[in-house]
Amino acid sequence: MALDLIAALAQELTLPAHGVRAVVELLTGGATVPFIARYRKEATGGLDEVQIRAVEERHGYLRELEDRKKTILDEIDKQGKLTPELRAKIEACTVKSELEDIYLPFKPKRRTRAMIAREKGLDPLAQRILAQGADGDPNAEAAAFVNAEKGVATVREALQGARDIVAETVAERADVRGWARELFLKDGTLVVTKAPEVSGPTKFEMYYEFREACAAIPSHRYLAVRRGEAENVLRAEVEVDVERAQREVAAMAGRKASSPWAGELDAAVGDAWRRLLAPSVESEVRVEMKLRADRDAVDVFAQNLRALLLAAPLGARPVIGIDPGQRTGCKLAVVDATGRVLEHTVLMLVQGDGALERSRQTLKALAAKHRPAAVAVGNGTHGRETEAFVREALGADSGIITVMVNEAGASVYSASDVAREEFPDLDLTVRGAISIARRLQDPLAELVKVDPKSIGVGQYQHDVFQPLLAKKLDEVVESCVNSVGVELNTASASLLGYVAGIGPTLAKRIVQHRDANGPFRTRREVLDVSGVGPRTFEQSAGFLRIRESANALDRSAVHPERYELVERMASDLGTDVSSLMGNAALAAKVQWQKYAQGDVGEFTLKDIVEELKKPGRDPRAEFEPPKFRDDVRTMEDLKPGMQLEGVVTNVTAFGAFVDVGVHQDGLVHVSQLSDRFVRDPAEVVRPGDRIKVRVLEVDLMRKRISLTAKSGAGNANVPGASGRPQPSQQPQGGDRRPGRGPQPPPKAPAQPQFKNNAFERLLNKK
Repeated sequence: MALDLIAALAQELTLPAHGVRAVVELLTGGATVPFIARYRKEATGGLDEVQIRAVEERHGYLRELEDRKKTILDEIDKQGKLTPELRAKIEACTVKSELEDIYLPFKPKRRTRAMIAREKGLDPLAQRILAQGADGDPNAEAAAFVNAEKGVATVREALQGARDIVAETVAERADVRGWARELFLKDGTLVVTKAPEVSGPTKFEMYYEFREACAAIPSHRYLAVRRGEAENVLRAEVEVDVERAQREVAAMAGRKASSPWAGELDAAVGDAWRRLLAPSVESEVRVEMKLRADRDAVDVFAQNLRALLLAAPLGARPVIGIDPGQRTGCKLAVVDATGRVLEHTVLMLVQGDGALERSRQTLKALAAKHRPAAVAVGNGTHGRETEAFVREALGADSGIITVMVNEAGASVYSASDVAREEFPDLDLTVRGAISIARRLQDPLAELVKVDPKSIGVGQYQHDVFQPLLAKKLDEVVESCVNSVGVELNTASASLLGYVAGIGPTLAKRIVQHRDANGPFRTRREVLDVSGVGPRTFEQSAGFLRIRESANALDRSAVHPERYELVERMASDLGTDVSSLMGNAALAAKVQWQKYAQGDVGEFTLKDIVEELKKPGRDPRAEFEPPKFRDDVRTMEDLKPGMQLEGVVTNVTAFGAFVDVGVHQDGLVHVSQLSDRFVRDPAEVVRPGDRIKVRVLEVDLMRKRISLTAKSGAGNANVPGASGRPQPSQQPQGGDRRPGRGPQPPPKAPAQPQFKNNAFERLLNKK
């Protein structure tokens, strides 16, 4: 990349030029972003992953821009119209839209009215209009261009043809188009109406008479409007001050009020605006608004996905997973601490009195046999009833926790090629139970097997530009996987595929090699896998862990290229590496400054010392199960004013959805997230956070639950799973209506109480 582009990148991103240059060179050489961010800090000056990805994205944009410039210069040169001034103007462009505006007059196009007028010899008359001279008579001069053979029958036709040339000339000026684009973007108003053929209520009713500034409309509203247009329910256009626009464009075209040609220019500009400029620029602006909305929606999705992937894991402990079901029964699977399936069965809870008791005894027997740490119950239909059955069957003194697990995407995984390869002989629903159990053990390791768009934490994800969404979500998964690290001897191919430098093909080969030859004993043995060379090993090794390796460093994030350095540190302290690893007091004695030389500097050495103190540390939080109220299981149980604890399942631009245990998430609107003003919901909550909420309204007909997380909901005393401050830091206050003090929540019944189905009646008999 040329030096001026490096400088442009550095200036635009406000980053040091040497760091930008290093990132570009490393990326060009095949290095991955996680590797650069973790193991090449000296080269980049300590740029973090976000900054490196910004360099990667803008570097790609500028490279595309440079390629486009070359194509345009070649095309204009072939036309014989490339002047030194035009070349300089093109080479100075830093924005694609500006470049295309400059190229527009030279771009091959179908025959236009202006082309036809030029063929009739009317260009000199058009130039008189553009010149805005102080003398002349338009009608008299136009008479000289009347020529029946050329198709100009009257003075009026001559002036019309000249105005066609002027209109196209003005509409194709780069400065005019740039100004018009700014007008639409900054001062335009999106005006939405109901399509004439639509009658009756629809989900887009709020947009039937809707207006909002283009510069201010949030992404979710614009994407909703776009969806309404796609479904032929809405009509939308961008409205601007047309009189102002035509006045400004005429001024830019050189209008002189005293010129006898001013009227002709006004007419040409009016035509240019209505016929050529406004429709074209409005289309471009709406595309730009869509891209802007896409980026915002994709960012929201990415934030939610990151929080979900990095949710606190239960860890390597046996788990029973249950996929709730009534008619066909609840599918149950037992997995050991490594996620290996031990056995599976079906619990029949509504097929008669004997079936319920048999299921109770089956669950007890499995719990006694396998000693699970937890039972994971999917949060789908009848999930709360199934959870209550498990709690009742096992008893409070069993020591086994029962946890509701978000099963979004589990059915997609169950029917996927990945699931079929893992469990070719098992039914779809059994695979779902296995996935639910594993999600509790390690959300990251299991969720990487599911298409992120199916996990249910997005906002209009099916409406955004899919390549942009796929790229962003892949980046998030890659980042999360590499920040946590991967156990080489237990990881699935899906998980290994996201390790820096490996990819899906090599991941499968690694698993096949492991299955054929047994567990890897050292990181170096990865080089024995077909297709894994020095470059792949360099990129991936630091993110792979081997828990049972004889070399303690293989269990850490220390890169193999620094093993010799750590051995020197241990030797200088009079100990060995195994004794140094995990001994924080001993590691603190390492005088890292004396090991700085060459490409090993402060960044690398401090990272190594921190890793020696806590080798292979997991950045995720400690697991803590949510606590749902036992007396609330369906929407009918909810009442306004009721206080609940819930888990944030999705964060959007307009608020957060919270699971309160009734199989229908409630919405905490952004205005209800905190006592203070909140512009972006992601400022205060993330998926997986536990928060206290109060019910505002329950709409059973439309299945909508409105919640508030303001101080009356008691959030002052409930930190989220992430440990960040929660929406409110005010004292707990209960109902704030006059005459009402803090209200204690109702006591939970000693035994689960159900309503109106066979399962409930049978369980209550017990």
